[in-house]
Amino acid sequence: MNYFPLTDQDRKAMREVIGIKETRELFSDLPADPAYFPLDDLPPALAENRLLRDFQDILRKNTFPEYTSFLGAGAYDHFIPEVVNHLSSRGEFVTPYTPYQPEASQGSLQALFEYQTMLCMLTGLDIANSSLYDGGTAAAEAVLLAMRFSRNKKRCLVAENIHPEYRSIIETYLQNLDARIDTVPFSPETGKIKAEDLRDRMGEDVAGFLFQSPNFLGVIEDSQEISDIVHQFKKASSIQIVAEALSLPLLVPPAQGNVDIVAGEAQSFGLPLWYGGPYLGFMSTRKEYLRQLPGRIVGQTRDREGNPGYVLTLSTREQHIRREKATSNICTNQAWCALRAAIYLSTMGRRGLSRIARINHQNTAYFIREAEKLHRLKVRYRENIFNEVVLSAPPRSVDRLFDELKSRKILAGIKLAPFFPQLADSLLLNFTEKHTKEDIDRLIQALGGFHV
Repeated sequence: MNYFPLTDQDRKAMREVIGIKETRELFSDLPADPAYFPLDDLPPALAENRLLRDFQDILRKNTFPEYTSFLGAGAYDHFIPEVVNHLSSRGEFVTPYTPYQPEASQGSLQALFEYQTMLCMLTGLDIANSSLYDGGTAAAEAVLLAMRFSRNKKRCLVAENIHPEYRSIIETYLQNLDARIDTVPFSPETGKIKAEDLRDRMGEDVAGFLFQSPNFLGVIEDSQEISDIVHQFKKASSIQIVAEALSLPLLVPPAQGNVDIVAGEAQSFGLPLWYGGPYLGFMSTRKEYLRQLPGRIVGQTRDREGNPGYVLTLSTREQHIRREKATSNICTNQAWCALRAAIYLSTMGRRGLSRIARINHQNTAYFIREAEKLHRLKVRYRENIFNEVVLSAPPRSVDRLFDELKSRKILAGIKLAPFFPQLADSLLLNFTEKHTKEDIDRLIQALGGFHV
């Protein structure tokens, strides 16, 4: 069968059938100016050597390597061993999309099986799926999972101090469903959820409570206290979101805090900050949630001769089964990102992960100790933190502080005003193992030189 592009006569006939004169009428709801751009000014095609030179000229304009960055807030700059790049770039891992044929995909399936196993070890829970899209959609999937498990209770509680973008995604997921999200506030004094407010908002109609720990402000929540409150109500789930996965090797496993569902972002495990992606959502739960779990589970079996093999044991995405029966309607495959995470976790090992996590915390503690010597600035939360710090400036001076540090080629985190008006005078800074003592001292010196 031949395929030919539409001719002008074909297009004319189509417009007559539809009842329009110009193709652009199909886009009349878009603003006129950006809907169509003239192509007359496009330059002619370049030879390959000239094109590469032009790209190199553009690359030289990138000044980011000259900056010292303390950005975090859900996207973390961690060291990635070169073996992760090397192994994950092999053709047999890069070219397959998804392991539909297990007999031809044993390597990929085994890697995903190992990834699931290591996530269970980190969270302490029974089962983990073989990846979701990203942390925000994983949070939304966790809410839907809790609602299904609760036998369709329609209300879920969400902590105010979770990642603001995660909350927006949850609201987008639920806006056209018969579901309701209520907020549990946090204390500006401690940065943590108020247990009494959680008790007041819980009820028999609540499917679960979603909180983040370490939360968006870097503070570690009391998962045991939270879970005890939630579990006073039948079929209510305690849901912990983890945006900084490298906290898992250091902190008490969520299962020990009686958490039912752990979901979030695994970008810290071997995925660089490539202009905002790709990211890697994860989810781990207790075994009683198995039949409602979104995504896929790789299982280990044996063939007729007794040799171990791997298969997709559970596949409840809409590309595998009927849409109305699916537990997830996201079909984008993150298996390659999960592969990188599996390679990273295997390379680092238990001791390596723990050591890197401790360096993150130690760098943060060093900054807090030195920042306490500053007179005009204040660390808002000093205890129960992992690798992020809220730094408060005098009223109406945070913008000047941010701009002054930027002029010194220091990216001092993010401003909290757009997300939390009660913290409008504050910045959120992140510290990882890639920061040296000299980097932190340079930041402290710049902060000390700031004049209100």
